[in-house]
Amino acid sequence: MAKNNNEVPINGLYDDEGRIFEEPAVDGPAPRGAVDNAPQGEQAEVSLSKEELTALCKESVCPGCDVFKEAEGIRLRALADSENVKKRLLRETEEMKKYAGESILADLLPILDNLDLALAHTDNLSPECKNFVVGVDMTRKIFLDTIRNHGLEAVQATRGVEFDPEIHEAVGTVQDPALEDNRVAQVVQNGYRLKGRLLRPAKVMVNKP
Repeated sequence: MAKNNNEVPINGLYDDEGRIFEEPAVDGPAPRGAVDNAPQGEQAEVSLSKEELTALCKESVCPGCDVFKEAEGIRLRALADSENVKKRLLRETEEMKKYAGESILADLLPILDNLDLALAHTDNLSPECKNFVVGVDMTRKIFLDTIRNHGLEAVQATRGVEFDPEIHEAVGTVQDPALEDNRVAQVVQNGYRLKGRLLRPAKVMVNKP
């Protein structure tokens, strides 16, 4: 039936032709395909704690399977490598502290050599010069005691001891019937150790009868 032109549409439910508007449903499930039309990049963010993530991993991987065993082996090897690196760094740090003054003490050795050389030529001196020699000898002793406090010690190199290539450096050979073969016949330059480490070998003449 045609709508009377004098009638006013109730709440806007009729159009000019007298047809009823269909109001969209407010409640109820969303039309099919509405979820599919959502942007592809938008996904729900999942936030897990470290403990929850660990538990999830244990649930996903069986402790008895090969994948779990391989992952556990990799983890243990990484821990072992980390401990080895830590120990090596600590060892290198301690060694660096121990031998920190090595280069300085090595530069001071020529001074000690010159004092030894001066004292080695003191024969047939006048009384005045002998007093000077006494002063040089006292200076040498004070200097030697000072560097000994830093861990420096002389290498054993005296006439008659057996030649040791680890602490002696042969600079020549001599023939001395009074000594056995491969014995130190003369010390040319004293050698020194620093806290057990060879700082400079003793230069010696070796007997070769």
